[in-house]
Amino acid sequence: MRVALIAVIAALSLSACSAEQPKPAPTPQASAPVIVPGRPGEVARTVGPSEAATLVPSPTANAADVTYVQKMVVHHRQALDMASLAPTRAEHVRLKSLASRIKDSQGPEIQFMISWLQQQGMRAPEHHAEHDTMPGMASPEQMEALKAASGKDFDRLFLQLMIAHHRGALTMSEQVLVSGSHQRIEELANDVSATQSAEVRRMQEMQAEL
Repeated sequence: MRVALIAVIAALSLSACSAEQPKPAPTPQASAPVIVPGRPGEVARTVGPSEAATLVPSPTANAADVTYVQKMVVHHRQALDMASLAPTRAEHVRLKSLASRIKDSQGPEIQFMISWLQQQGMRAPEHHAEHDTMPGMASPEQMEALKAASGKDFDRLFLQLMIAHHRGALTMSEQVLVSGSHQRIEELANDVSATQSAEVRRMQEMQAEL
């Protein structure tokens, strides 16, 4: 009887020890592929986990980010110079409204970009900094012609120059979306692309009406 009792106790002890042993960790499953949305007009694509990790924007700026912001400050300033002429020279009511929206959107963007440059320890460019290498910028001669024009002549020249100007901004934004690394600058470039693409379409509609 004593021997049987000892055997039962031993069996129970073995069962308890077995129950307390941790279960083996599950075998890691392969990470699922990640779908990356395309930019406006582009289709989404699928990438692996390792590539997806490199696509996440960084809070750290690189040279492409700084160059984009410095150039875009100058680029935006010329757009404001052009838009400020519309209230007294334009004839088309929708053109005057568009010029007002350009000032309302690009003015705050300039302030954001100057603040961002200061946070990076960089100085903002001078108002009339060199811009020969920037796409879409109007030449000094074109700006003088715009200042001298009025009525429908102003409207036609304004639309011609501003469409080219916006397309230049789109080109610059596309470049920084590929080469830049800073999250806030990626957001800015996406905003510029969306806003100015829509404005180009509006201006093309106005051109057809003149």
